[in-house]
Amino acid sequence: ASPADFEQIWYFTRTELLLRDDGLAVWKWDPNVKPHVTDTNNASDGDMLIAYALALAGTAWKREDYILAASRMAQALLAETVVRSAGRTLLLPGSEGFTGTDRDDGPVVNPSYWIYEAIPVMAALAPSDAWKQLSEDGVALLKTMQFGPRKLPAEWVSLSGQPQPAQGFDAEFAYNAIRIPLYLVRGGVTDKALLTRLQQGMSKDGAPATIDLTTGRPKTVLPDPGYRIVNDVVACVLDGTKLPGSALQFAPALYYPSTLQLLGLA
Repeated sequence: ASPADFEQIWYFTRTELLLRDDGLAVWKWDPNVKPHVTDTNNASDGDMLIAYALALAGTAWKREDYILAASRMAQALLAETVVRSAGRTLLLPGSEGFTGTDRDDGPVVNPSYWIYEAIPVMAALAPSDAWKQLSEDGVALLKTMQFGPRKLPAEWVSLSGQPQPAQGFDAEFAYNAIRIPLYLVRGGVTDKALLTRLQQGMSKDGAPATIDLTTGRPKTVLPDPGYRIVNDVVACVLDGTKLPGSALQFAPALYYPSTLQLLGLA
């Protein structure tokens, strides 16, 4: 983005999303209803991405105000969403609704919310040993999340005992989870066994799919280049396979696969 585009996005974020008292952003903004904010809870991965973007922009363009805003947000994440539970450091998906006090099967986490490449930046912005622990425990937890015949993590995982799919959510490897391998490799985590298990488990005919964990059946196969690039990047990391030409052609599609494709290409 150009500095002007970035500033416009940041202006929207400040005025429309940063409405909470704790320095985190609301996660749900709907253009079709008034007021636009339909849920004031935060989404911790969104907050981390905002702080990460501000830190990168502030560094690139020498904007102290962006770096200060990034630090405040990293501090708020640390205070509100990075918690210790049963000897592990976890990222709560939102500050409300996910702890052991909030739910019988809490704490509940979403393993796709760990943005491994951003965590060291959070540690630079809001120094604490908890960040390194968060990264290490995130990877260690993923190794134990092997649900159903395909041995995949669920979107929402209860950690009240042994990790298991959380109550009240579909036991599914769904759209959120598809980004897990991409976040791992972008963050420098290249554990062969882990990446191979994820890639094999989440694929049908080479394309990522959403998976019903109980039966292991694919629900929706996702052949668009934005989803497929996750497998292409993992193959590149695991055995040096060059990205196919189709992955390198970027044509804006739906927001989410477009985002994944740009992250994959970057």
